[in-house]
Amino acid sequence: MNYLPYNRKLVSRAKELRKNMTVAEQKLWKNYLKTFPYRVYRQRPIENFIVDFYCPKLKLVIEIDGDSHYQENAQSYDKERTQILQTYGLKVIRFQNDEVLDNFAGVVNFIEGMIPPSPPYKRGE
Repeated sequence: MNYLPYNRKLVSRAKELRKNMTVAEQKLWKNYLKTFPYRVYRQRPIENFIVDFYCPKLKLVIEIDGDSHYQENAQSYDKERTQILQTYGLKVIRFQNDEVLDNFAGVVNFIEGMIPPSPPYKRGE
């Protein structure tokens, strides 16, 4: 499925979130995703959610979880949200703010692992 529901009502909120990214989101964006081999969108509305980062080519959603994700009900909400996004064929990966800030190389390596290997080059192609 290529179609993802785009909720126009979330556009202004997404723009606001782009302007006010967390320190961890800024670090991941500026130091890695901005120059990722495939286009990545920041704060992208998908269905009734705004995902932190979305790479359409890889069908990959990257979420950076801050403290609010550990409050009561937040984890069940995140789980439900992930399941809904997965129904569209998306892969959802999550990192905690601390992981991005303290283990940046590990986060980058994990994301790199989501890129499928290039098909082998065959002579004559």
